[in-house]
Amino acid sequence: MSQPQPTLSVQLISFSSEDQPDWAPLLDHGRAADAAGVDRLIVSDHIAFGEDLDAYGDPKQGGTAGGKQPTGPDGHWLEPLTLLSFVAAQTTSVRLQTGILLAALRRPAVLAKTAATLDVLSGGRLDIGVGVGWQRAEYEAAGLDFDARGRQLNETLEICRALWTSRAASYDGEAANFSGIHARPKPVGPAGVPVWVSGRINRPVLDRMVRFGTGWIPWGDDAADPRPGAEAIRAALAAAGRETDDIAVQGSLPAVRDGDGQLQIEPTMAGVPALVDAGITDFKVPMRLSGNYDETVEQLTPIVAAFRQAVGRD
Repeated sequence: MSQPQPTLSVQLISFSSEDQPDWAPLLDHGRAADAAGVDRLIVSDHIAFGEDLDAYGDPKQGGTAGGKQPTGPDGHWLEPLTLLSFVAAQTTSVRLQTGILLAALRRPAVLAKTAATLDVLSGGRLDIGVGVGWQRAEYEAAGLDFDARGRQLNETLEICRALWTSRAASYDGEAANFSGIHARPKPVGPAGVPVWVSGRINRPVLDRMVRFGTGWIPWGDDAADPRPGAEAIRAALAAAGRETDDIAVQGSLPAVRDGDGQLQIEPTMAGVPALVDAGITDFKVPMRLSGNYDETVEQLTPIVAAFRQAVGRD
């Protein structure tokens, strides 16, 4: 199989440090990205917060060195699958990605149903990006063991895949035990909703990629330069007998900015072909969208055009 066609992604800022009386600008940005030809919209996830957020900056607990949670404990965070359902109803072609979903915090069978429903209603546009997260309090609020979060995520994905792909699904594990279970509608793709695995490169992440992954979302130091991680993933896939050329890898556009901090499109795109050659397939636009629908279309259209030219897309 051939390497995926390079794609361009934009993150929708679905959180706020203050109450938002109107989230309509968020929808404007999603509709504008779709109109401008952006390939993928990304939204993040948090269910709840404790009051100690230092773990966000601690790689040992799953955070990223020097990182700071952007809203504080009283921030407003929209649930991502609900939000993507809202966006899906008012867009036509842009793909919809959780980046990332803390999947283990959801009951697996309910998550499988929710994701399949959204995938079907959007015409097969859903990508589920998953990870283990960094916050102990969030798992405690869900009644789960934070120290077992990797195993819980794997079991969640196992159950989702069984329900997505089997006419009569069976599963025997700690999270659930069932047989002869019928769950429809199935996702549009025969393998189920595409799963993107997030994390810094380590043995659990490599194993999760081999078992479930269609794409990798780098985290921590690996996000700054995903190329070594992409090589490690492809080596692990090859060792397991899986195809490697069709695996997607997410990275940021190599932003070049002027003295006022504005993105310089042409110099930024000059760095893209080398990253494509190194195995990066999906590029996040390193900017926070602002303005109304028309302004956002005007902002994104030249970026999309320049990106497609840089990667040889029509």
